Amino acid sequence: MTTPADWLAGARPRTLPAAVAPVLAGTAVAAYVDSAVWWKALLALVVSLALQVGVNYANDYSDGIRGTDADRVGPVRLVGSGTATPSAVRRAAVLAFAVAAVAGLVLAATTAWWLVAVGAVSLVAAWYYTGGSKPYGYLGLGEVMVFVFFGLVAVVGTTYVQTQTWEWAALAAGVGIGALTCAILVTNNLRDIPTDRLAGKNTLAVRLGEPRTRALYALLVGAAAVAVVGVAAATTWWTLLGLGFLARAVPPTRTVLSGASGPALIPVLAATGVCVLLWSVLVAAPLLLV
Repeated sequence: MTTPADWLAGARPRTLPAAVAPVLAGTAVAAYVDSAVWWKALLALVVSLALQVGVNYANDYSDGIRGTDADRVGPVRLVGSGTATPSAVRRAAVLAFAVAAVAGLVLAATTAWWLVAVGAVSLVAAWYYTGGSKPYGYLGLGEVMVFVFFGLVAVVGTTYVQTQTWEWAALAAGVGIGALTCAILVTNNLRDIPTDRLAGKNTLAVRLGEPRTRALYALLVGAAAVAVVGVAAATTWWTLLGLGFLARAVPPTRTVLSGASGPALIPVLAATGVCVLLWSVLVAAPLLLV
């Protein structure tokens, strides 16, 4: 029998900062232009968290039934380990997506109905990362979609539903959040190169190989730093305090570049998740206080 602790582990809580960060950053930009709407920010947070949990369960289900997770290092895989049945994990994913859809419909109804199309595309992208007959995550496109949906769409969308305006600061913040969220996926896929290659899962890391994947991680951290400057240029230079995230980002970057592999990369996943949240907090604080 699957326990609540099993379901919590299967939701991969260490990835959830990547869902909180874009909402925090987007809301801070909205507050800076004096248009923050806190109940909409809360609904946006529900959408983001539910999508992240739904993606995690959907990946667990799809990879599990393909046998990709039969021998995998890292967080528990509910289907791959036999802890939960595939149908139960699929239902959990659908339920999480349903929660995201309901919250998203409320935001669309109170902002602009064309946002329904954005939400629908987001749900489709969430499922087909590893789902369907030709999942794009198996084609090396996972990082691109994560950057777009958990970075640009999440941050710009959070700002827009509150301000109903397009803000350059939100775009820059989306780049920063998206880059670090991609770094989480890059770390995950770097760790799984041996098993993914055997399973025929041609992630970007498998395609690039270990040396280039390690360099990509460092490049993404650098892009997040440049994005802080972009936010500062569009708002207030106080947001340069966001560069303080580098103090937390240096240790995991060194670990990745040192050649660590397998279980040694698991702490990097957690540390990178912290970096995403720290980036958003340090950038958001001046925008909320100025």
